[in-house]
Amino acid sequence: MRIKSRIAVASVATAATAAAVLGVTGGAALAAPPAGTLGTLTNNPATGTDLTAPKVHTSAGCSTDSDSYRAVLTGPGAFAPGVQVTQPQSVNFSTTDPFDVQVENSFKDVATDLGTTIVAGEYDLTVQCLDAFSQDVKGTFTGAFYFTSATAYQSTDPNASTPSSTSLDVTPAGPVNVGDTVTLKATVAPATATGSVQFKDGANNLGSAVAVSGGVASLATAALASGTHAITAVFTSTSPGVNGSASAATNLVVNAAAATATTTALVVNPSGSVEKFSPITLSASVSPSGAAGKIQFLDAGANLGAAVTVANGTATLTTSSLAEGDHSLAARFVPADSGAYAASESPAVAVTVTPFKGGTASQTISTTVASGALTISVGSTDPVVLPDPALASDASKLTTAGNLNSLTVTDTRAGNLGWNVSGQVSDFSDGKSHSINAANLGWTPKVVDKSPSQTVTAGAQVNPADAIAPGAAAPSGVGLASSRTLAAAAAGAGMGTAHVSASVALQAPTTTVAGTYSATLTITAI
Repeated sequence: MRIKSRIAVASVATAATAAAVLGVTGGAALAAPPAGTLGTLTNNPATGTDLTAPKVHTSAGCSTDSDSYRAVLTGPGAFAPGVQVTQPQSVNFSTTDPFDVQVENSFKDVATDLGTTIVAGEYDLTVQCLDAFSQDVKGTFTGAFYFTSATAYQSTDPNASTPSSTSLDVTPAGPVNVGDTVTLKATVAPATATGSVQFKDGANNLGSAVAVSGGVASLATAALASGTHAITAVFTSTSPGVNGSASAATNLVVNAAAATATTTALVVNPSGSVEKFSPITLSASVSPSGAAGKIQFLDAGANLGAAVTVANGTATLTTSSLAEGDHSLAARFVPADSGAYAASESPAVAVTVTPFKGGTASQTISTTVASGALTISVGSTDPVVLPDPALASDASKLTTAGNLNSLTVTDTRAGNLGWNVSGQVSDFSDGKSHSINAANLGWTPKVVDKSPSQTVTAGAQVNPADAIAPGAAAPSGVGLASSRTLAAAAAGAGMGTAHVSASVALQAPTTTVAGTYSATLTITAI
């Protein structure tokens, strides 16, 4: 049968109020149904026409203080105040389980009774749980029918937005090191959705937003600092009816990059032994050459002077303050950034500082042999006096040694041609008929100092002959009877002033007659 009467507005206050709040008027407005106090309704059939008299199924039982129910339909136009479509009854009624409620007439019949027609729009159905005696409403279930035309309905809102989901994959998953490339891949569902993904590190953006293609957006980055990062992907939709979404956070641990290993090498010049107060140069080199920091030179582990800044992979210290005795010299690299480069220390270089022997400004060599001593003079008013020759431990020869005075070489020639300084000594003579073979004198050249622009190299060490007799030919490469290089400057790096010198050693035969012997050392610069 048809329900002809319209229920009073007061008796369907819940439905009428909902319709008013939703603003359902005249024709096509669609909105979500008001929430029921007890639950929702499921339509049966889910789709139909205006000729359908549907059932609805409650999501739960009515409240225990009710014993019956009724159904009220609200919608556009004349439906707005609410019309009772199922009269109060207890058929299928339950307070413990969901139950079915039958709408008693088709939508078209209800509209006809109201003197109106069905239009496209939302029609909300409210099932009210009642106290049959007082007709008080104890709770409600709500659902909706969405007419997409005047004759067809569906159970889903055609204008409702479709949710999306975004998942994030981080490769590698970590931990990674600073500077490693990490690929962030966001997968968006539905895959047909268009829009962009902004990858984020906490609240901060990682790069620019990336367009979604085929449901995927990717970003590769190597800019993550050390620490733990909470990475997310936020999808912004440009597809109509598809909502944006954000992924769950993925924690990525980024470790600080390991410090680059370094090696430090040390060269000491002169090496081996040096006379006290003579300058000695310590040159350290650090590899890789780009490592920034300082070199602390060491003497038996104690600091030797202040630390020197490394420039182009090298650092140099010159000192003449080493005490007499044995020294163990080293160079320790101290990086400016210990996170970028590791410290390193060179192997130790042994140097012996011998007692200071003094010197003169003369280039004349002399020694006096009196009662087993030998004096050699080279004709200068300020001769270099060597100590009295002493008998060798095996009694095979007489030996003495000393140092030449420093020789100053100044080159101001145009063209910066470079130069070579050599020396050759005559036989030593006592002025009578006795002599000492010139080949018995040898030297060890050294560069005392030079101008910064110069490249000066000390000549090779020349050993003295082994106390050969006067007039005897010296073995090849032995002694100063032939011209020997004292020092040389490279072409293009010779202009300026350099001071060179040499330590000398003399080995005379035990048959040398007592007397004062002298020789002339001729120095030639070309």
